[in-house]
Amino acid sequence: MTVMAEHTSQMSVGEFETTASAAPETVTLEFIDGRIEVKPVTDGDHNTIVSWLAKRCMQARPDLDLYAAQGLRVDAYRQSRARPDAVLAPEAHFAGYGEWAEPDGALMVVEVTPYDSDTNRRDRHERPAAYGQAGIPLYLLIDRDSGTVTVHSSPDRRVGGYRDARVTKFGETLVLPDPIGIGLDTEILKSHVR
Repeated sequence: MTVMAEHTSQMSVGEFETTASAAPETVTLEFIDGRIEVKPVTDGDHNTIVSWLAKRCMQARPDLDLYAAQGLRVDAYRQSRARPDAVLAPEAHFAGYGEWAEPDGALMVVEVTPYDSDTNRRDRHERPAAYGQAGIPLYLLIDRDSGTVTVHSSPDRRVGGYRDARVTKFGETLVLPDPIGIGLDTEILKSHVR
């Protein structure tokens, strides 16, 4: 018989939300898997990529909005709080929500990798696990380190993560599957990496 170690959280969700609301604007805090994390400050290329994606999504699907840095309650078992770089949802979906919204209705979350030592753990492992468990249909990872875009689909709410992942190199056309159903020419992303 296998005995699983009990997960110990650094603080309660309420304590985290109080701490996050008091943090200065120069710091973005998240609470994933019971740990408080500081999300790296974005750079100009990072912001340009999010802006590029917003334009492409709005042109193809004017019924949707791309929300920058909308806080989400994810990973129900561990009561995590994440602030993706962007969340694609129906127009005005998050109107009336506070700082942390339920993930229901979010069609896709987007992360653009920063240049830091925690990218592998955070963006390639913890985030897809939390977003998949929350039932968000798509997780788009724009990975500036590897020069790829990965679309995670078919969320697994029971164990977390996604059943499918499709990797596309910068410069190729990427098709975002349903429920988005749009194509993206990723050539421009080559200009926004170090």
